[in-house]
Amino acid sequence: MSLVGRRVSRLFSLFPQSLADHHSPSHRRRISLSNASLLSIVAAGSVATALIASPAFAVPGSVGLGSASSYAVVAGSAITNTGPSVITGDLGLDPGSAVTGFPPGTITGATNVSNGGSLAAQGDVTTAFNDAAGRSSTLSITADLAGNTLTSGVYSAASSMALSGALTLNGQGNPDAVFIFQAGSTLTTASGSSVVLENGAQACHVFWEVGSSATIGTTTSFVGTVLALTSISLLTGATVQGRMLARNGAVTLDTNTITVPTCDTPTSTTTESSTIPTGPPATGFGGAAPHGSSFLRNLTISAAAISVMSALAAVALHRRQTRRALHLVAESRGH
Repeated sequence: MSLVGRRVSRLFSLFPQSLADHHSPSHRRRISLSNASLLSIVAAGSVATALIASPAFAVPGSVGLGSASSYAVVAGSAITNTGPSVITGDLGLDPGSAVTGFPPGTITGATNVSNGGSLAAQGDVTTAFNDAAGRSSTLSITADLAGNTLTSGVYSAASSMALSGALTLNGQGNPDAVFIFQAGSTLTTASGSSVVLENGAQACHVFWEVGSSATIGTTTSFVGTVLALTSISLLTGATVQGRMLARNGAVTLDTNTITVPTCDTPTSTTTESSTIPTGPPATGFGGAAPHGSSFLRNLTISAAAISVMSALAAVALHRRQTRRALHLVAESRGH
C-alpha cells in the first residue's frame, strides 16, 4: 500500500464505529477535523505526484560531427604513429602534411591530407567542439571520475579532468542517452583506466570536449569521441572505441586500436519492452542521479495517481455514510 493509502486507512480507523455516538457535537467536530486532515494528506499526495512527473534534467541531444563522423583520427599539425596501430575509419590532417608511421600502422578507411576531405572534416570538428563546449552543465566535476556511475548528462570541470580507474556510463535502457564531458584544460587517464558502458549506453553518444590537450594512458580502454583544442596523445596499448579529433595540434599514437563507433537503433520489427535498469544508480559524485529512468518514473506516477484517486473516492464515500448515519440518529431521537 502507498504512503497516501496507509495514511487514509489510519485516519479511517479513528472514526467511531457506533452510530449511537454520532449525535455528539464534540464528535461531529472531530469528524470534521479528521476529514479536513484527510483531505490535506490527499492534496499533499497530488502535489507529490506533480513533482515526481517532472525530471530534474532533460536528456541532452547528441553532438553532430558532420563529415568528421567517419574519421577515427583528425589532426591539425601532424599525425605520428609507432608500432602496429590499427585505425578502423578515416584519417585526416589539415592544414599539416606530416603523417608518419603507416606502416607499420594500418588504416582501413581513407587518408585525406590537406585536401577537400580533410578541410571539410576539420571544419566540422571545430563546429562539434563549439557545440559540445556550449552545452549547459548538468553537474560540475571537482574530483577524479574513477569509481562513479553516471547517467546521461553534461559533466564539466573548470580546469583539468582525470580518470584513474573505471568510469561507468549507465544508459538506463535508452539507446539515445548522451554523455558530454567538458574539460576546461586537460583530460588525462591513468594506466589501465577504463570507460564502461551499461544498460544501453553507446560509444557513439559519448563526447569529451577538451580545452587544451588529452592524454590517454597506457592500456586504457577508452570510449567516446575526443574533441581537443590542441593535441591528443595515446600511450602504448591504449584502445579507443570512438574518435581522436584534434583541432590545432598533433595526434600521437603508439600501438593503439581506434575504432569508429556505430549507433545501434531498434528496427521496426523488434518488439520493445520496458526494462528496469539492473546496474547501480548514478552516483553523481555523492549526489543524486541527474534524472531517473523514464520507466520507473512513469510507474511511480501511475501508482501515486491511483492512490490519490482512491483516497478521494474514500473521502467522498465516508462523508456520505457519516451524514446518513447522523441523519438516522437524529430521526430516531426525534421519534
